[in-house]
Amino acid sequence: MSKEILINAEAQEKRVAIVQDGQLLEFHIERPQDRTIVGNIYKGRIEAVMPSIGAAFVDIGLPKNGFLYLSEIESAYESVEAPQQTPIKEVKKGQEVLVQVVKESFGTKGPRLSTQIGLAGRYLVIMPLDKQGGISRRIEDEAERRRLRDIFKKLKLPDQVGFIVRTAASGRSEQELIRDAQFLYKLWKRLEKIAQDKKAPALVYEEYDLTLRAIRDSFTEDVGKLIVDSKPEFYRIQHFMRTFLNYLCKKVELYRGDDLFGVKDVEKQINRIFESHVYLKSKAYLIIEPTEGLVVIDVNSGGFKKKVNQEEMAFKVNAEAAIEIARQLVLRDLGGIVVIDFIDMEREGHRRELLNIFKKALSGDRAKYDILGISKFGIVEMTRERIHKTVQMLSFHPCPYCKGKGKLRSPQTLGIFALKELKRYLKGKSLKQASLTLAAPVIDEILKDKEALRAIEHKYRVKINLISNPAAHLEDIKIA
Repeated sequence: MSKEILINAEAQEKRVAIVQDGQLLEFHIERPQDRTIVGNIYKGRIEAVMPSIGAAFVDIGLPKNGFLYLSEIESAYESVEAPQQTPIKEVKKGQEVLVQVVKESFGTKGPRLSTQIGLAGRYLVIMPLDKQGGISRRIEDEAERRRLRDIFKKLKLPDQVGFIVRTAASGRSEQELIRDAQFLYKLWKRLEKIAQDKKAPALVYEEYDLTLRAIRDSFTEDVGKLIVDSKPEFYRIQHFMRTFLNYLCKKVELYRGDDLFGVKDVEKQINRIFESHVYLKSKAYLIIEPTEGLVVIDVNSGGFKKKVNQEEMAFKVNAEAAIEIARQLVLRDLGGIVVIDFIDMEREGHRRELLNIFKKALSGDRAKYDILGISKFGIVEMTRERIHKTVQMLSFHPCPYCKGKGKLRSPQTLGIFALKELKRYLKGKSLKQASLTLAAPVIDEILKDKEALRAIEHKYRVKINLISNPAAHLEDIKIA
């Protein structure tokens, strides 16, 4: 089976799954109320200049003014090199400036803005106001870097435009890179005209929604099909493809059934995304535990049965786990600090080889990451950026029962605690009877030792009625 992009588009949400040989590689979800403004380009109007903090507040037409460093305005003017542009010392209220959102609003703060406009394509980022270009540092092979430089020397590009070559460009043909450059330049010229015609504050460019981002970033020539289950979305994709990526139009199909993800056996895989245990073919398994500060991944040999010595077993399990961990990082969009505890290996050669396997498996990851190496105890520390809100953020909320602990107290512990709470309730009161309502398993634990309950009744001279509530949560305690 070849690689496929599956799109489930409904009014409430859009879902994109990227599948290869039946295995889910990526999954993304987007809802109308959760659309990000990061990447949007606005024609803004400076509302206030604050030299004391080296910043300006810019009205971009949103409830909160954006925050823009004055040094960025200066660099924008310098890069254009136009004599009619206002010098930095004369920047004042009412002036118009083209900006891009680089960080969402948070709390009382407005969005963070930048004049360093960048439009991302599949393999390139066009910097229309910056002559400087560059190649991603993650492309380490010198021969490949030279090949990419040579391709761009042949391109007849306008002097004022710069391109950054993304990591995904490595190994791509000259034709693919030229197509991407032409696509981005055509897009920029269209936006430039919109910016000239509009009066600030105004939206000039809205970052693509999930569907079009998936096409831009993932619909490469190794994808056999893009299948979408919505007719309006199909026509919208076709229009976009004819404008920018006409050569891939034939690979887009409309699915006319009712359950695209079910038919493709993707729904079950999506449901497993947030299980803490991930089982490997060798019967080894991973435990993935995201915490507030970092993500911990533990590799366990589990039911691995091959007749090899301990060192060879550790290396084989670790090698398989490294490939799966790279997939899970992308699939779950795990970000921040990630600590991976591989099985201990004695040989330095095995540790080096494992690290190379892991780096190779990560090579297709579009997120920025940094790996610190592997310790003698098999610990790998790394950081990984999170590109968008995760599926977990969009699909889950904190458990109202465990409050994020992930565990509940045992019935025995709750029985002891309930009797203590009962004593606190009865202290200082003169009652003939009281009721203690609990979940059935907690009642069962209390009745295993009736002496404790009798002692309370004797001490406080009260009759205690135990009431079992089958509908009660295990930790619910009601005293009346």
